[in-house]
Amino acid sequence: MAHLPSSSAGPATGDAPTPAFSPLYQQIKALILESLQAGEWKPGEAIPSEMELAARFRVSQGTVRKAIDELAAENLLLRRQGKGTFVATHSEQQVRYRFLKLMPDAGDLASEGQPQREVLECRRVRAPAEVARMLALRAGDAVVQVRRVLSFGTVPTILEDLWLPGAPFKGLTAQQMAGYHGPTYAMFEVEFGVRMVRAEEKIRAVAADATQAELLQVPRHTPLLSVERVAYTYNDAPMELRRGLYRTDTHHYRNDLN
Repeated sequence: MAHLPSSSAGPATGDAPTPAFSPLYQQIKALILESLQAGEWKPGEAIPSEMELAARFRVSQGTVRKAIDELAAENLLLRRQGKGTFVATHSEQQVRYRFLKLMPDAGDLASEGQPQREVLECRRVRAPAEVARMLALRAGDAVVQVRRVLSFGTVPTILEDLWLPGAPFKGLTAQQMAGYHGPTYAMFEVEFGVRMVRAEEKIRAVAADATQAELLQVPRHTPLLSVERVAYTYNDAPMELRRGLYRTDTHHYRNDLN
């Protein structure tokens, strides 16, 4: 049986901080997250029923249900009516577009289909200081650096540079990056057991330099949308730094705010 973390503490003595109170369902949520991170249940697999989890953690089904509700709202779990609760995967239709915010001006992403990927570079390098800091590595640690162009309808639309920690992505090749037909994050799940669960982005406008203009087939100094993303797996461990330059003459960046 998993042990619940303490939800309360006695009075603080001296300079010792008083631990914050954690509701019981939040403690169960943390334990389920631990199992997800440990790979007890893989992406796409069913997790135990609420009754089984309630017995395992020695809490009520209502407490387990509330924990699962939060994990489902965060797109970490997926409820299927009459079938149970499953570990969410980037192959799922409702999840695969969660991290892709560039929308066509005409039609939608489903009708546009997956972009064509041209991988220009995929190599292991030593992490520069800034990349290492953003990926919680040490300067000089091994990272996989990828540069690729994504095209929609043969039109180069996105130029991306990716940096991935070397250890979890050992063996990643340009052929894998180019040949996988589903979302890249789904490939990371299937091939490397790394699931991206959330991301932070910074967006600004930039002008294309000579190299960028050539790769995106636009005039030099064309306005582009610069999107810098850090993607995290469970427990806020950074697993990808991605810098993308987006053409917006036929697409726009869309974000739903709740």
